[in-house]
Amino acid sequence: MKYAEMTSPQLAEVERDQTLVVIPIAAVEQHGPHLPTATDTIICTAIAEKLEEILPEKILLVPTLWLGASAHHLRLGATVDCQLKNYMELLQDIARSFLQDGFQRVLFLNGHGGNIDPLKVALRQLQLEFPESLLTGGSYWAGASDLIHETLEGDHKFVGHACEFETSMIMHLRPELVQQELIANAGELILDELDGFFVSRDMKQRTRQGCTGRPDLATAEKGKLLMEGIVNRLKSTVKKLFQQKLGTAYEDFC
Repeated sequence: MKYAEMTSPQLAEVERDQTLVVIPIAAVEQHGPHLPTATDTIICTAIAEKLEEILPEKILLVPTLWLGASAHHLRLGATVDCQLKNYMELLQDIARSFLQDGFQRVLFLNGHGGNIDPLKVALRQLQLEFPESLLTGGSYWAGASDLIHETLEGDHKFVGHACEFETSMIMHLRPELVQQELIANAGELILDELDGFFVSRDMKQRTRQGCTGRPDLATAEKGKLLMEGIVNRLKSTVKKLFQQKLGTAYEDFC
């Protein structure tokens, strides 16, 4: 079920307690010299739409929120940012619209690393209002680390930025948007942690051209393999979410 393509009478008939509201969230920001600014949005939307195709009776898919928490990219230009306080309130307002309408299960499907921390805080705050609901969120790649590690060839065997992973995904989904002649080894990534402590550095400090890892090792074939594998993992996660009990106290979950 696609929320934006349904009428209000059709939406009124959707079973509130048997539906998972999936809200894709991403970003529009610089992705180095070779990928489009909407990379995160393109990938996250494609994954969410494929997931809905597989489970059309169980998922109510909301249009992707393209605006993200991207302040750490601003100094490189070609970036649209939402300040953290506003972003968390925006996420809560979107979810609240469904929760107040009777839906009980909400999943924020994230496609941008900068959204992870504010998403968690937003859900923590929102849960105080709706303790009886299942409020969940996470990145689409969270349950596929083994697949990603096995598929990628470079040393960065994780989802970075305009990296081998994202470049492969865009090569698969929208190859005409990839500037092939500008793809190169991104070079050393300056770390943002020291002995387990977070060091706040933006992408201008951490990267040479705003991208990471080995995008030069990317292929459309890897993108197809990763896409299919991630969607299958998410399908399993959605089924587990429906098995989760709803309640307001410990005893409800025993």
